Amino acid sequence: MDDFSYARAGDVDGALRLVEEPGAEFIAGGTNLLDLMKGGVTAPTRLIDITQLAGLAQIHELPDGGVRIGALASNSSVAENEWVRARYPLLAEALLAGASPQLRNMATVGGNLLQRTRCPYFYDVGFAHCNKRDPGSGCDALLGFNRNLAILGTSDQCIATNPSDMNVALAALDASVQLRSSRGSRQLPVRDFHRLPGDTPQRDTNLAPGEIITAVDLPPSPFARHSHYLKVRDRASYAFALVSVAAALRIDGGLVREVRVVLGGVAPKPWIVAEAQPLLQGKPLTAANLDAVADAAMQGARPQGDNFFKVALGKRAIVRALQVAAGQEA
Repeated sequence: MDDFSYARAGDVDGALRLVEEPGAEFIAGGTNLLDLMKGGVTAPTRLIDITQLAGLAQIHELPDGGVRIGALASNSSVAENEWVRARYPLLAEALLAGASPQLRNMATVGGNLLQRTRCPYFYDVGFAHCNKRDPGSGCDALLGFNRNLAILGTSDQCIATNPSDMNVALAALDASVQLRSSRGSRQLPVRDFHRLPGDTPQRDTNLAPGEIITAVDLPPSPFARHSHYLKVRDRASYAFALVSVAAALRIDGGLVREVRVVLGGVAPKPWIVAEAQPLLQGKPLTAANLDAVADAAMQGARPQGDNFFKVALGKRAIVRALQVAAGQEA
């Protein structure tokens, strides 16, 4: 790990001034950034500690009945929050499916949104070529060990996945990210926060230079009664998803009125199955209708040598997640 200096910000404005220094980065829980620094993937020259910024760890109700989650709220505190558990159980499920209790106690909502890929070639600074880490160097994952990598939304430059469980649930719940910089404030839907690699795989998000995440807003949700987060992984805990599904439904009179299906573990960002709404709206959740959604979701998949299995696994996971969300657990 290279040498770096350290400063603690007292407020958001102070943090924004400090991060303008070349090579400076924010640090909160550090559960991802410190790993990247230890591995030589990134080498900030100055760390700006934002853990003491007032108000950014709070969770509170919004006037419209939604909930605002401060960027410094820990993953554990969000999963255990009474409003989240009652109104957004999908988010609580996703958070509890991620990492270990110790990591959830340290990891923050803002940090989770910015979590970098766990692609082994991204972390291998000694031997591997990685366009995300070193633009223009190539992507060894394309012809290498790519079992855990993406099959949707990829490019010839990168097939890495977004590793977060939380991000998948937030996209299904139509959450938005609150951002602030010296230029002012703005909000960005979670579904637009992360980027596909295209020709610029080094850019994971649409966060602008000098911006800080202050909160995540959840709108009032019609999905509290019928939602489920399904995570398929190699072992029962502390493993990243091979495929995950955030499924949320509003059902009335036995028919689907609204539906959200978002996939994790298969794309460089939470993958929204836009076809779910037109295929299911006004219809019952029959086996044929569920299969139609699953088939549509995997159209355009580009599996590589080791991850062809994700196409079939993804289809089965979508069907299962929707069945559980609807109470069809048979």
